Amino acid sequence: MKVGGAVDATDKEASKPIPIPKVRVSRVLSVLDFTLRVAAALGTLASAIAMGTSQETLPFAAQFVRFRARYKDLPTLMFFVMANSIVCVYLVLSLPLSFVHIIWTAAKNSRIVLIISDTVMMGLVTAGASAATAIVYLAHYGNSSTNWFAFCRQFNSFCGRISGSLIGSFVAITVLVLLIIMQSVAICRR
Repeated sequence: MKVGGAVDATDKEASKPIPIPKVRVSRVLSVLDFTLRVAAALGTLASAIAMGTSQETLPFAAQFVRFRARYKDLPTLMFFVMANSIVCVYLVLSLPLSFVHIIWTAAKNSRIVLIISDTVMMGLVTAGASAATAIVYLAHYGNSSTNWFAFCRQFNSFCGRISGSLIGSFVAITVLVLLIIMQSVAICRR
């Protein structure tokens, strides 16, 4: 209210923005961190299971001759399963530490450890997913200059399964990038 041309002190206080407490923002980031870790663990687990159980057998003209495709036949796909399994175990083991950050938001050293570990795991799952993507591409389209034929025309179920298993890995990569950014923001707020 204006009294005699002067601004009242209550009007100045009412126009100031209310600051968000650092503890509340850090707690929200920690809860989001925990939730994203669970989502990434489920994504890598689903990818490893989908790839690890993919196989298809096709009959040939003779009853005793069969063609089969398994993930074990391609070492790159075995690396994909191993990388996703390792990252899934890491994410599950990091859940208690992430839960501690919800309770104790002032933790700094443990967040630095998580940033470093998340970066290493992101590199591992990226390597596995990238290598598997190259093989899946060759399986779908082949390479005429090296006389590699596209065998997905015959093994539809196998190719659909290995292609679908890549989705969980790329989701996990995206989530790990978000986790690294969120941990960095939480440290910077200290």
